[in-house]
Amino acid sequence: MTALKLVAVSAGLSVPSSTRLLTDRLTESVRGSLGADHTAEVEVGIVELRELAVPIANHLVTGFPSRELGEAIDAVTEADGLIAVTPVFAASYSGLFKSFFDLIDPDALTGKPVLIGATGGTPRHSLVLEHALRPLFAYLRAVVAPTAVYAASEDWGGTGDALTDTLPVRIERAGAQFARLMATTPRRRDGADAVPVLSFP
Repeated sequence: MTALKLVAVSAGLSVPSSTRLLTDRLTESVRGSLGADHTAEVEVGIVELRELAVPIANHLVTGFPSRELGEAIDAVTEADGLIAVTPVFAASYSGLFKSFFDLIDPDALTGKPVLIGATGGTPRHSLVLEHALRPLFAYLRAVVAPTAVYAASEDWGGTGDALTDTLPVRIERAGAQFARLMATTPRRRDGADAVPVLSFP
């Protein structure tokens, strides 16, 4: 059986990065759910945009990607499922995050399952998921998972009590939903578009 390809894009800038931490936690949750509920093998790749900042800027002005950036773009477009996580800058996704997805062919994400996440210093920015990230991927005709995950600085102390909506609980819920979405979405074959689970006007 061909392995499912799961690729996660992290737009965190600092080291260590809460954005990368959330990316890793979401990836682990999805991978665990796929392993527990389905027989498919899973290949996981991480695209760290911090390491591609200069190649992204060069590509925007020259139209030619570096080898590393080209490999990252190919990984995203060829994935069976995509996790995309950004820090919040000025009440929206970061410029680096948007610049990377500006380089993706507009049709490359059609029908692709996407799980979105964001990090910020305050819970007040949590609506960035619905006001910025979800519309971006809807425009790209991706299939965005119902549950998105926002992590504020104070969320990292949660214990995962199933009776409260802590960060670990939200991650587990999102991972399980996204695993089901990945497992039931038809995969691309020979360049043909997958049939999306949801339709957009």
